[in-house]
Amino acid sequence: MNREAIMANEPSPRVRQLRLVASVPDGEDFEAALAFYRDVLGMPVQESYEAEGDARVVILDAGRATLELSNAAQVRFIDRVEAEGRPSAPLRVALEVDDSDASTAAAVEGGAELVAEVRETPWRSRNSRLEGPAGLQLTLFQELGPLEDAGEGDG
Repeated sequence: MNREAIMANEPSPRVRQLRLVASVPDGEDFEAALAFYRDVLGMPVQESYEAEGDARVVILDAGRATLELSNAAQVRFIDRVEAEGRPSAPLRVALEVDDSDASTAAAVEGGAELVAEVRETPWRSRNSRLEGPAGLQLTLFQELGPLEDAGEGDG
């Protein structure tokens, strides 16, 4: 059955929100992880809840969410461009920021491990790669403009 036939016969379910859930492992500092994502990267608290047994969740607002699916060849290409070929994790969190240089410096100062320095990519962004708290591999990226604005030879 083709896509049009499916869409004509049944209402398609609509995702209303993408929420990435990161578990802070026992032994890691939950408060430090929260401070990093909330204070260092600037994600405001949207909701928070506590339950029995010291259970706690804090939902941070990350702005607009998208799901990027890349095949293995594209992932290898991104890894070469963004991180000198160092393989990315199966799930990598990419966060758009206003200033990649300042955000990367703040993230490292706030406890993230720098994997790859900020660099301009062929797709017109300035990207860095980091290892953040709660086991999240991060790409911080700053959009520079549409590809058609790139000069000749920029990819």
